[in-house]
Amino acid sequence: MKNLDLNEFVRAKRKSLRLTQVELSDKSGVGLRFVRELERGKITLRLDKVNQVLKLFGYQLGAVQLNRNTLLDETS
Repeated sequence: MKNLDLNEFVRAKRKSLRLTQVELSDKSGVGLRFVRELERGKITLRLDKVNQVLKLFGYQLGAVQLNRNTLLDETS
């Protein structure tokens, strides 16, 4: 599977399970508006709610260590 942005990942997983946005919001315990904003790629979202949705798919969002040298090269 190619690297997807979070919104693309959630949409693809939802569709693979043949869930509507309403069903996803009901099953994950978040509001429909939140699911719509998540799938649209809103950049400010509550991470606890993102993880509620991802838990339904067997995933969670967390800190990932980055290579500091790579980061320094990108800022040059």
